[in-house]
Amino acid sequence: MINKKRCFSEGLTAAQLIELDACTQCGECLKVCPVQQVTGRPQISPPEKIRMYREFIKATQGLKARFLKQDKVDRALLEDFTKAVFECTTCGACGQGCAVGIFTQRLWPYLRKEMIERGFVDSDILTNMPDAIRRTGNPYGFPAEERFTPWFPEHVRIAEKADMAYYAGCSGTYGAKPMVRGDVLVLDTIGDPFTMLSEDEEVCCGFPLFISGQHDMLEDLTKKLVSAYKAKGTKLLVCSCPCCVNIMTRDWPVFYGGELPFKIRHMTQFVSDALKQKKIKVTKGLNERVIYHDPCYLSRGVGVIEEPREVLRSIPGIELLEFERHGAESRCCGAGGAVRKVFHDNAVAIGRLAIDEAVEKKADKLILSCPACYGKVNEAMQDHERKIEIVDIMELFAQFVERNEQ
Repeated sequence: MINKKRCFSEGLTAAQLIELDACTQCGECLKVCPVQQVTGRPQISPPEKIRMYREFIKATQGLKARFLKQDKVDRALLEDFTKAVFECTTCGACGQGCAVGIFTQRLWPYLRKEMIERGFVDSDILTNMPDAIRRTGNPYGFPAEERFTPWFPEHVRIAEKADMAYYAGCSGTYGAKPMVRGDVLVLDTIGDPFTMLSEDEEVCCGFPLFISGQHDMLEDLTKKLVSAYKAKGTKLLVCSCPCCVNIMTRDWPVFYGGELPFKIRHMTQFVSDALKQKKIKVTKGLNERVIYHDPCYLSRGVGVIEEPREVLRSIPGIELLEFERHGAESRCCGAGGAVRKVFHDNAVAIGRLAIDEAVEKKADKLILSCPACYGKVNEAMQDHERKIEIVDIMELFAQFVERNEQ
């Protein structure tokens, strides 16, 4: 039996406590949950997780618990809940269509945080992340000196200081090199001077720690990065990883302790602006059918939906197809929630749903704009009977864009 003095409601905001009470157990979210789609296990569904957590609060803080001085929860129930809340991809689809407006994409990480602090998470992949980031600057434990090699284009010059800075991120630099290479090639084509931090300075944005409920390092990481960019004269920070952009936009100001000294823009937002300002032009065409997958933390997370489509439509000849669920309703690729290696089979099965639909719609290319998606969907296609070319949006766009010298 577990009997912790810490209250189950202690780490939640008043709004999150109201959300827990608001769930009507209607089950509508089961229709859009990607984990439900591939497992069919309602015991790990969004309403069941909420029901269980409400029971934990009731059992330890309710009137009966206080009156009888019984504030214990069975360990097996806590272990079951921990597995359920970590098997989730945190995609937020359940909250997008929630009849009572529960912001699940933010709720699940805080329920994870509670279970981390109670010592119920025994996955080395997750619990070793803080130490890996301390040692190497990234959650994977890869050497810092390999962060920008071999993908960084040799001919591109980085300014020592500039109004604009580019943050490549860990998942891109180590796991989706064509993606970040495409970013830098397009930035170079646009022609505005941009700066970057060194391999040692550009450390993890903190999202893997945030999403897995391990928040102790987040203030230090945030202040280190913000100070480094401020010293570079940064007024605008551009990044292509949706998870990075999400935590930079939503949480960096909290951990920094105030308004950031620069603005945050996703790469597709910056490129869409450059097209409208006629800094670049697209002269070559592509007579193909392409289908674009909206990343969860870009579409539902920060509302960037139209800009990637504007970039793709700027390429002459392209026919842009859509998934049945797209934009804010997009289905997760399976790679989210910092647990794609823990629940590998789920992630692969979910990724194959995207591949299958893209093939069924007769798309020539599946366009992604997230390094986690890029890595896992490519992995999902291995040993899968259906095949399609997978390309990052900037990897593709870099082939067609030219600087407008006028």
